[in-house]
Amino acid sequence: MVLLNPKIFVIAAIAILIGIIGVIFVSTSTSDTFDEGSTQEIQSQVEPINIELDSVEILQVSERAAVIEIKFKLDNPNSRSVIAQQLKYSLYASSGSEEYKISAGEIGKRPEGMVDGSNYYTLLSNNSIILKDKITLKSPGNSPELMSILESSNPSWRVEGDVFFNLSSMTSGQENEIHFESFK
Repeated sequence: MVLLNPKIFVIAAIAILIGIIGVIFVSTSTSDTFDEGSTQEIQSQVEPINIELDSVEILQVSERAAVIEIKFKLDNPNSRSVIAQQLKYSLYASSGSEEYKISAGEIGKRPEGMVDGSNYYTLLSNNSIILKDKITLKSPGNSPELMSILESSNPSWRVEGDVFFNLSSMTSGQENEIHFESFK
C-alpha cells in the first residue's frame, strides 16, 4: 500500500491557486490598459450640457410667506448618457433698476466618500430633463421693495449657478463643472 504525503497535496493546491490568481491579474491589467486609453479618448469628446432657466412662477404671496417655483431645463448634446450630480443656483428678481437676491439653493447632491446615497439625475443621450425646486421666503413683508417686486405682474428674473456632471458612470471619467447665467 502506497501512502502519499498530505503536504504534497497542500503544496499543489497552493501552486494552482497562485497560478489562477496570476492569470486573473495579468488579464485584468491588460484590459484595464485598453479601457483607460478609450476612456480618455471619450472623455475628451464630452460636450458640456446646456442649462437654461425654463420658468419662474410665484405660487403664493402673503405677509407671512412667499412661495416660488423655479424650473431649469438641462440638455445633453452628447451621444452618451450624462449624470448631473448637482445644480447650485442663486435667483435674483428685478423691477426697474433695482435687483434683489431672492434665494440660493441646490438640486441634487454630489457624492462625498465611498458610501453615499445617490441623488443625481441621468440625462439620456441627445435628450433633456426639467429640474425644479420650490423656494419659500419667510416674512417677505419685512421688505416693502421685495414685496412690490413679488406682487408685480412681470418681474425680471436672473439666475446664475454651477452644474456638476460626468459621464454615465460615477466612476468613469472626471467630474465636469459648468458655470451658467440665464434670464427670464
